[in-house]
Amino acid sequence: LQLHHGGRYRCGGWVSSGWSPWVKSEPVTVTVHGVPLSGVSLSAQPPGGQVALGDRLVLSCAVAAGSGPLSFSWHRGGAAAPLGTGPRLELRHLGDNDSGHYQCRVSDGDSAAESPTLNVTVL
Repeated sequence: LQLHHGGRYRCGGWVSSGWSPWVKSEPVTVTVHGVPLSGVSLSAQPPGGQVALGDRLVLSCAVAAGSGPLSFSWHRGGAAAPLGTGPRLELRHLGDNDSGHYQCRVSDGDSAAESPTLNVTVL
């Protein structure tokens, strides 16, 4: 079932096998509700968010429940400007200034949810 399946429906048919007029039911309205966003999680490769200077870090964002389409954005230190979009963020050649608290934000157009923060440390 998709959100666009909502609308007014009716059925119709013949009442008997002989000649009879086409009979239609009264219409019913079907409303399809979206599933609220929940269970936004963040994972890192390498695990734990500790990365050697010059290495790369891949962050992944997952949603346990929610009806789409979903949009993703990545943020560091609570900054409003996103570092990237999509469910995956790859940071290459990490430097000292890349350490910090990273978070994924997910929106379904009506509501938004955030992952817990991950403390990334460049060693």
